[in-house]
Order: sequence, then structure tokens, then C-alpha cells
Amino acid sequence: MGSGMRAAPYATIAVAILAVSCATLFIKYTESPTLVVAFYRMGLATLLVLPFALRAPDLRTLSPRGHGLLVLTGVILAVHFATWISSLKENRVDTAASLTLVTSHPLLVAVVSHFAFRERLRRLTAVGVALGLSGVAVIALGSGTAAGTGLGNALALVGGVMAGLYILAGRRFRQRLSLATYAFVVYAYATATLLLMTFATGLTPVPTATDPVREGLLFLALAGISQIGGHTLYNWALKYVPATTVSVSLLGEPILGSALVWAFLGEVPASAVALGAALALPGIFLTGYSLERGKSPP
Repeated sequence: MGSGMRAAPYATIAVAILAVSCATLFIKYTESPTLVVAFYRMGLATLLVLPFALRAPDLRTLSPRGHGLLVLTGVILAVHFATWISSLKENRVDTAASLTLVTSHPLLVAVVSHFAFRERLRRLTAVGVALGLSGVAVIALGSGTAAGTGLGNALALVGGVMAGLYILAGRRFRQRLSLATYAFVVYAYATATLLLMTFATGLTPVPTATDPVREGLLFLALAGISQIGGHTLYNWALKYVPATTVSVSLLGEPILGSALVWAFLGEVPASAVALGAALALPGIFLTGYSLERGKSPP
């Protein structure tokens, strides 16, 4: 692979970071309930990918087992959006806190690998985990005692776990499936899952906003910019770079997302949250970096 091709995935990831960071601002502007926002984000993204998927030959050759695993991946993606957007919209959680917690999955991967699979932590990994978890603790303790804050933090962490599983699944599937097929099937099942969740909670998939046109444009921006320009580009890059590289690159989202909300909505992170993020983000980076080095031959 030439130097241009080697650089392409990293340039794509840079564009994707900006695109997913915009999602925080779009979500903050929406007025509809969490599950409705998530449903339209994924439903419109599915429709945008559909014309490309119909031309993909591997869409018709999926094995039953492969199809089943894609269903599971779609459910994981749906839970990621349902929990994280809820943390951001319906619980009194600082935006910077929510974004930092939802990108903390490299820490969880390292801890689970150590205790569940008896994998020895490298020194750099241990430092990263200690730093990252201390930052997460500062965020949790410093987020205040307002109703819903603890639940919001927990939802953001669950969203982070789901994001990590989604990235790992993407790395596996993108080695043998085209981008259009993978994105379409996973997005479609995520949409179906979110629709079922919407009905199960007594809601209807109808936007509730004082300005329906503005709400629709926000949904379209979430689908076209943040989902297609963000997640779908990440999925393209997963064929060429390790999952950990993509996972760690997501650390750009808390920084850019918080900056956008600060600039447009005037939401300044609480001092404890800023301190926690300053500890957590380098810790998450060190953890992801060391995990990736550990996979490389000496």
C-alpha cells in the first residue's frame, strides 16, 4: 500500500471526528424525546445508505450466522445511542462529562482483559487505567447531586461499553463485508430496535417540536453529517486500521463536542468535570495506545 493509501484512513478518521462531534450540538438543539431522536438519526441514515447497499453483491450472500451477528451489532448500536443521548438530553449531566464517559471504553477493555482473561497489564497500560479511572471518578463525584446526574453518568458509561463492542464488531465484519452492506444491515436493525424501544416506553415515533421543519433538518443533519460522515467513515477506516486506533481517535469528540456546545450554547464545563476530563482523556489515550503496542510484535 502506497503512502497515500496508508494516510487515507487517518485523514478519513480526522473528518469523522469532526462529524461525530457535531452530533452533540445537533442533539442539544432537538426538542423530541431521546428515543425519537435516535430513531430518526438511524432511520434516515439507513435510507441514505440503501441505494449503495442494493448494488452491493455481498448483501445477498450473508450466511445465517453472519446475519445474526449483524442483528446483534445493530442492537448494540441502538443501545449505545439510547443510553448516551438520554445522558445528554434527559439527565442533568454536564456535556463534557457525558462525552468523556462515553469514550472511556478502552479503560473497560483493559480492566476486563486483566480480571476476566488474566492478561497482564503492561506498565503503560496500568498508568493509563489508573489515570483514566481517577478522572472518571472525579467526574462522577464532581457532577453534583442534582436528580438524574448519577443515572446520567451511568447511562453514558453504558453507552461507552456499547460503543466499544460496536467498534470491535466493525473491525471484524469490515474485513469481509463491503461498507455499504455492513452499514445498511447494522443501521437497519438499530432502527428497528429503537422503534421497538420507542413503543415499549409508551412513546410514538412522531417528532415533538415547536418548529417541525427545524426538527426535521436537525434529524437529517444527525443522519447525514454525524452518522454517515462520522460513523460510516469510521467503519470504512476499520478495514485498514486496528479497532483500538479508531477507539482512541474518538477522544477528539469530548474536546470538539464540548467546545461546540460552549461556543454555541454557552455551556461551560463545571470545574470538577474539566479536571476529571483532563485526567481521563490522557489516561484513555495511554491505555488505548499501550493496548495497541501490546498487540504488535517486539
